[in-house]
Amino acid sequence: MGRLDTEAMTGLVPDFLAVIHPAISHPPVQIEGFMGGLLKCQCDKSPVVVNVASQTSHNHLCGCSRCWKPDGALFSQVAVVPRDAVRVTENADKLGLVDPSAVIQRYACRDCGVHLVGRIEASSHPFFGLDFIHTELSSDVGWEPPKFAAFVSSIIEAGFPAAEMPNMRRHLRSLGLEPYDCLSPELMDAISSHLVLQKQSRPSQRVEVAAE
Repeated sequence: MGRLDTEAMTGLVPDFLAVIHPAISHPPVQIEGFMGGLLKCQCDKSPVVVNVASQTSHNHLCGCSRCWKPDGALFSQVAVVPRDAVRVTENADKLGLVDPSAVIQRYACRDCGVHLVGRIEASSHPFFGLDFIHTELSSDVGWEPPKFAAFVSSIIEAGFPAAEMPNMRRHLRSLGLEPYDCLSPELMDAISSHLVLQKQSRPSQRVEVAAE
């Protein structure tokens, strides 16, 4: 988890772009036909390298407390790709599981702390088969830009002043990032549809899905 400068968040935040996420100042430009690239952790020597053979989907900012964020950022930038498109190609031995009890199994570099891949192992989960990645770890050009902001209220837990939340939401909207305190309506609809199908196929079982 990146360090957060709470002094930068007192009163009216002077630089929303830097506090939101450093990549927001220069968001990626999606290129048609782009089919992925390499992600690298922040180690100067022997970085963990992950090959992603797919464009991302549902790229967004996330304010939840579990996602990896760059130092000083309130939000992470996270997207999903098909699980079979992700392959660790260098220094896989440096990866460790952050929290074995979490729904999303996040694998981070033991040396620099950067999260490289988040994976869901529960086959009943709506997002099973998708891996979570952070495209700012890639120098390749063509990734999908973020489309919305999720779990926005959660940044209060990181020290952001609650009184400034209306300003934050207005600023996110000005960037074309609709703020939600859950996932986007498209993803929430997909989750609910998945749960309905599960209940229909197993009417005697109650299915619960954690967000994180």
